[in-house]
Amino acid sequence: MAFRILSRVCTLSHGLKSSQTAFSTLSSAGSLKVEHDRRNQRFTVTAGSSTADHECGVLKYRFTGEKEVDLMSTFVPETYRGHGVAALLSRAALDFVVEENLKAHVSCLYIKKYVEEQPEQRYKEFVIT
Repeated sequence: MAFRILSRVCTLSHGLKSSQTAFSTLSSAGSLKVEHDRRNQRFTVTAGSSTADHECGVLKYRFTGEKEVDLMSTFVPETYRGHGVAALLSRAALDFVVEENLKAHVSCLYIKKYVEEQPEQRYKEFVIT
């Protein structure tokens, strides 16, 4: 199932104090939804339909200090690679860092590349090198 992600975020919930935050984006074949699971310190992307949700990517992080996180890894199953899922996860995680005014260590090579490729974003000032 191929997805072409549109750049426009359709819904964004700022439940910063809740255990999960989600936003969605449309694709040619349906929708992708990013959820922030604070308890398990991860972001997931699911491809949803009216009958079922299918996980198609995960980004894991951990707190290394009171206001510091390590963005450790992203994983996207082969079926969903090349369709912007890792970029969607990276954006959600980095937006979380910015919104919470955290500093981030970036262990994941993909996220490092994403930060470098987004010069118009304000992410670099939140990254610890």
